[in-house]
Amino acid sequence: MDILKIREDFKVLKENKIIYFDNAASSLKPKQVLEGISEYYLDFPVNIHRGIHKLSMRASIIYQETREKLAKFIGSKENEVVFTNNSTDAINLVMYSLYNSEYLKKDDEIILSILEHHANLVPWLFLSKKIGVKLKFVEIKDDFTLDMEDFKNKLSSKTKLVAITHISNTTGTIVPIKEIISLSKKYDCLTLIDASQSAPHFKINFKELDCDFLVFTAHKMLGPTGLGFLISKENNLEKFMPFKFGGDMIKNVSTTDFSTNSVPFKFEAGTPNISAVFGFSKAIDYLSDIGLENIEKQDKLLLEYGIEKLKAIKNLEFFNPLDKNLQSPIFLFRLKGIDCNDLSAILDDMSNIATRAGVHCAEPIVTRFDKNGLSRASLYFYNTFEEIDKFVESIKTVDGKING
Repeated sequence: MDILKIREDFKVLKENKIIYFDNAASSLKPKQVLEGISEYYLDFPVNIHRGIHKLSMRASIIYQETREKLAKFIGSKENEVVFTNNSTDAINLVMYSLYNSEYLKKDDEIILSILEHHANLVPWLFLSKKIGVKLKFVEIKDDFTLDMEDFKNKLSSKTKLVAITHISNTTGTIVPIKEIISLSKKYDCLTLIDASQSAPHFKINFKELDCDFLVFTAHKMLGPTGLGFLISKENNLEKFMPFKFGGDMIKNVSTTDFSTNSVPFKFEAGTPNISAVFGFSKAIDYLSDIGLENIEKQDKLLLEYGIEKLKAIKNLEFFNPLDKNLQSPIFLFRLKGIDCNDLSAILDDMSNIATRAGVHCAEPIVTRFDKNGLSRASLYFYNTFEEIDKFVESIKTVDGKING
């Protein structure tokens, strides 16, 4: 993989000389994705699934071809792919669909982990307040990996749903979801996997995982914002009721009743983000051309290098497994003597390094470590060892000025 050649496709990296270490929040977009978006607005700037004229027909074909392409990319069937606004929207779709279908009742239990992003916590908190379902949280061990014994102890006949992240957006912990899904099946409960942080970094096969729901988002894997995905087993889509109603999700309508469209359209009400779908089609091509296996390999090289270099800074405290086989390329850390927000601002001003500071949309876990929040540097395949070196030297400079 020619990283320098790849970096030429990213205008921000090419012209702004920025070191972008905020990939867990959103990845950068290569020029090919922008060209895909432009193609829609310049060549087919019309609605889909409605007109029979050439422009609408062509736009509709490309839109559906992207669904087919994504299904192949993620190892699902085409009609198991629901387009949403983002991962948060996809999880809310599942939550409201379960609520409308009366699948969950008072005192039923939902298992989450303490690592969850707010997107996979707040919807279930809402449901617990609305109908009285009980939430149970799986703890982490001292090495920041998930405590599987705790999970086994909390799993029971009362469990109706296990909704859990694949990779933490804070500690970077890789959760053993295959084991979790297998254990959950023994209790016949539904499983939802939040793959927002994993889908960009390594190959996932929905059919092989055999979970009920898989969610992820385009903007973390080179694609545009405003587009996410729910991959669901077809029988669930058939069984559960949608919570958005209107155009495209209906089959027939009268003044007294309506019938829903076939899946997945049953869950896609209204005009979608067509341009984002055009752009994401190019993102899939880009990721496929590089190869997710190559991206995973590069991630591990960067992570291993970063661990070695950063661990040498004695006043830097990490909240990660610090093992390339147990985590993604995310560093959650605290530098002694300085607030995380101040550190992020200094790195930006001094060295043009983009990092993240705060609770990272995962307040329960981050505030456990530090009530004021923590710093986070998250890498992707287009980052370089030289960028890590500059990051390390910049941290050392700040450390020297603050801690002597």
